[in-house]
Amino acid sequence: MSKQVDYTLVPVKALEEPSKCKLQEDTRVKVYPRRWLMLLMFSVCLLVNCVQWIQYAIIPQVITRYYNVSTTLVDFTSIIYLVIFVPAIFPASYILDRLASLLMGLRWATLLGAGLTALGAWMKVWSVSPDRFLITLLGQTVVGLGQVFQLTTSPRMAAVWFGPDQVATACSIGVFGNQFGVALGFLVVPLIIKNHDTLLDIGSDLSFMFYTLAGISSIVFIIVLIFFRNKPPLPPSLGQALQRATAREGHKNDFLGSIKRLLCNSNYTIHLVAYGINVGMYNTVCTLLGQLIEIRFQDWEQFAGRIGLLIVLVGTAGSMVFGFILDKTHKYKETTLAVYILTVLGMVGFSFSLASESRLLVYITAVLLGFFMGGYMPVGFEVGSELTYPEPEGTATGMLFIPPSILGVVFTLLYSWLIGVIGDLWASLVFAGILGIGAILTACIRKDYRRLTANTGPKHRHQDLN
Repeated sequence: MSKQVDYTLVPVKALEEPSKCKLQEDTRVKVYPRRWLMLLMFSVCLLVNCVQWIQYAIIPQVITRYYNVSTTLVDFTSIIYLVIFVPAIFPASYILDRLASLLMGLRWATLLGAGLTALGAWMKVWSVSPDRFLITLLGQTVVGLGQVFQLTTSPRMAAVWFGPDQVATACSIGVFGNQFGVALGFLVVPLIIKNHDTLLDIGSDLSFMFYTLAGISSIVFIIVLIFFRNKPPLPPSLGQALQRATAREGHKNDFLGSIKRLLCNSNYTIHLVAYGINVGMYNTVCTLLGQLIEIRFQDWEQFAGRIGLLIVLVGTAGSMVFGFILDKTHKYKETTLAVYILTVLGMVGFSFSLASESRLLVYITAVLLGFFMGGYMPVGFEVGSELTYPEPEGTATGMLFIPPSILGVVFTLLYSWLIGVIGDLWASLVFAGILGIGAILTACIRKDYRRLTANTGPKHRHQDLN
């Protein structure tokens, strides 16, 4: 089968199973040019959301002074994104899957994400007063809830619109919005918000930032409302054709049954824990980066912002590189394991570079850590989709975010506590060791590429496993 399929009649008898609905003898699949526009809108939605995740934690001194709160509460403005994921992920996944059965799940999930992002941004406009920190937390909670709908739909967005040889790359580009938004937060926020002598001047800076983000978020919501489409007229792959045929013949999504099957999939549960460790650690490093830099360096605010920007930007490049590799080689386990091991080494190097107090070494090791740790997220998405097909992508991806959300909170609190007890170097090395456990778990995952089999047939799978 050719790599690019346009209105080609493709035999699908190999996919038929007695327990599943049957496809027509000949099924047309096509990839549409408009898929890139859909992907761009989806990425921008994630960008506008994620730029708000780190906007408080990257300037802890200014926020603690303006609102007269502790550093722990400032950290919680980022942690709340992780906390909200756990109670919200199941209803969000259920809504997505139920709407998907009505052929409109992707559009509504994206609209909900963009709408909640805009609503939370406008709430924070009203938080500019030293006695309104609670409104700040409420606004962050609403924006974090919007991210639940957006992140869980990233693999589905790629699968619904892109062919089998572009799915991993598309997923990586989708995640690009997430990572680039965090990068902008690291870069722009310290430039806008200064630690002025008077609280009134700090409030003016905050107002400018919040009004700007609220306006941009509203424009993005309107664009998505007008132009974003749920799915192309024809499926882009045989795997998507099978899922559409299931919906046409009246098969209902069994949400609870799907969760049960996912948890009984030993490969997937191992991947859940390994993914949770890696992405939870990424969230922790981003949240505590300002504190880690402050311990060792003077005039650290803009330096921390540049390091955070560097970590996220090279992570974005890494995600696209590894997505391209997956599309070309389909070596899911090998790629994932290599990225994980190099992430461990990057964390060790970053820990020692901070202790050395050499800015040059911190820059170099930040590049290595960011490239592999940031590049792991879309790789993990794709491995999860391969191990769980034909379960709905929204449910499988939603489950993937529960461990990093829980571990991100635990890691952040534990990391911060260990810094005060044993010092920043040993605390960082302890967490490098935890990453090593995740690499060992990844090595235990068996090759079971179910979606690849559906798209290319059993013959390809046997060749890959031999």
